[in-house]
Amino acid sequence: MTFAEAPGSLETCFLIVALFGLLICVLQWNNGLPYGRHARARFGPPLPAKLAWSVQELPCLLVPLYVVTCTPAQRLSHWPNRILLALFIIHYLQRSLIFPFLIRGGKPVPITIVLFAFTFCTFNGYLQSQYLSNYAVYSDNWVKDPRFVTGCAIWLIGMLINVYSDNILRNLRKPGETGYKIPRGGLFEYVTGANFSGEVMEWYGYALASWSPGGISFALFTTCILTVRAKQHHKWYLEKFEDYPKLRKIIIPFLY
Repeated sequence: MTFAEAPGSLETCFLIVALFGLLICVLQWNNGLPYGRHARARFGPPLPAKLAWSVQELPCLLVPLYVVTCTPAQRLSHWPNRILLALFIIHYLQRSLIFPFLIRGGKPVPITIVLFAFTFCTFNGYLQSQYLSNYAVYSDNWVKDPRFVTGCAIWLIGMLINVYSDNILRNLRKPGETGYKIPRGGLFEYVTGANFSGEVMEWYGYALASWSPGGISFALFTTCILTVRAKQHHKWYLEKFEDYPKLRKIIIPFLY
């Protein structure tokens, strides 16, 4: 199977997604992104963390459901398309309806950041689901292809790392404790942004399994955004804690 094609309009949109992520990465490389402990007042009034995370991620769950039910979705008669769309939806089911309500004392998020994320998730949720539901052509044997099998395995490992790392962060403080602590355990022994590393892995697994411009564009966007966030966290930890592990990398174990 060659690289799965998309109509010219969708390919242009996928290219925009990747370039947009690169642009944000370049512009914010030194300043980081204004959210959580790094929030800035000029980005608007803050929303509670649980509400903010749920609202901004929800379009990537609801928009695919709209596409599936309100468009022909003729490609979903094939198992590769079903499985790939399921991977996308499962991630955002966890991010929009489970993760936010497990947050303990999360920092408020400026409304501008929430609106930006909401807009992007709406756009990307539509692109990914429209492509897989109505355009991506896979043979039924694609589920046996090494790229599909390996990609799905990488996606699963990445999601498990992401969820496990979030759990470590949630449990850093015992009831009644305040202040920040150095994350320990799991991939945090090797990188500052272990939760980000897991999510990046997820989307490269998805890109490999889908073998498509949509998959790789989203993986590149995620890499750009989360690398900036991980770098920002890494710098903050080094400034905050004198005993922060000096050999711990930012987002890629042993490399960066």
